[in-house]
Amino acid sequence: MKNKTATPQLRFPEFQEEWEERKLGDFATLITEKAGENKHILMSVTVGVGLLTQAEKFGREIAGNSYKNYFVIKYGDFAYNKSATKQYPEGYIAMYKGQGSAAVPNSIFICFRVEDNKVILHFLDHIFSANFHGAWLRQFITIGARAHGALNVDTDDLMKMPLSLPSTPEQQKITDCLTSLDDLIAAQSQKVAALQAYKKGLMQNLFPAEGESAPRLRFPEFEDAGEWEERTLGEAAIFSKGKGISKADTSPNGLHPCIRYGELYTRYKETITTVVSYTNLPLDELVLSQANDVIIPTSGETEIDIATASCVLRSGIALGGDLSIIRSEIDGVFLSYYLNNAKKKDIAKLAQGIAVVHLYSDQLKTLNINVPAKPEQQRIAELLSALDEEISAQGEAVAALKVHKKGLMQGLFPSMNEVQE
Repeated sequence: MKNKTATPQLRFPEFQEEWEERKLGDFATLITEKAGENKHILMSVTVGVGLLTQAEKFGREIAGNSYKNYFVIKYGDFAYNKSATKQYPEGYIAMYKGQGSAAVPNSIFICFRVEDNKVILHFLDHIFSANFHGAWLRQFITIGARAHGALNVDTDDLMKMPLSLPSTPEQQKITDCLTSLDDLIAAQSQKVAALQAYKKGLMQNLFPAEGESAPRLRFPEFEDAGEWEERTLGEAAIFSKGKGISKADTSPNGLHPCIRYGELYTRYKETITTVVSYTNLPLDELVLSQANDVIIPTSGETEIDIATASCVLRSGIALGGDLSIIRSEIDGVFLSYYLNNAKKKDIAKLAQGIAVVHLYSDQLKTLNINVPAKPEQQRIAELLSALDEEISAQGEAVAALKVHKKGLMQGLFPSMNEVQE
């Protein structure tokens, strides 16, 4: 290995000295203490989150008889999870930030401890969370034949990993900068979570509860409007089906906008104004939407997921196969929110199948619904749509901050690709 001192592209003006290249094993030691008969918190790793208790991740502890062989880690220790994921194909290294002692499975993790006061733990954590270690580990990885996605990384090779480190003051300055950005991302994420929780609680009160014919919360102008009208969905709407549009039938430069049933699970929510797919199939071979149509997939993986309704706000969009089209005088946005939330469990009960779940129009027609007058429908639809727009905007702010952090880290740290043999 030819040593090479690397420096980052972006630096604070008060720091000019070169960074020192050190091997991980120069300042870290493997943890070999095992749990034995002592009781510790059982941990596992979630990519992008870090070390979590097994109770948080799995809902229970799953150690079993192998517990005595689990390694014991403490605050500031690191655990390398030798499992390939899309985000971390070379494995994920997480720092334990909990208090007290914890045990992690020794068969999956390599655990190590840093006891060098010239290395700031949170600085090292930022390096690992950005996956700068991936470029080094990639050359040693072979996929285990019996372990699904497990990586056979030799411990010695992990400890030989070269890392470029600046002086302790520069480490601290970079750590403070990135930690402040992490705090901002966390605060923004909490804002999104709070809005989502508010929306969930609001919908529980804006739609009638099971067995009731009026909601608990109403706009002032509708407080004396009486109970919502009860009928079946079949009495309130006309049903039809979309027509097959395979993935091969779509084209980025297609002439006609289209919606395929799988996109309701992955790309759309309660309203659809713009589409992500286009097709060049002839118009006479397509089923086209009318504004205010509500569409629901007729097949899915689980009963609860299949209750996924979206209102198409534009006419002339081709609707693919495996889509039930619900056309009525009910405000489509209101109906989508209503079906996706207050009626979700009722719809799930109508679905049939095991490996693949099906939901047919004849089943949906039997669904009992309660509907207010059109003005109240529209007020509810407007409120929930506005709330979703705010949630989406705040979520985009989180995504923008994460992109900013990624770009900042690429400038603040030298690339591991600069390490040459």
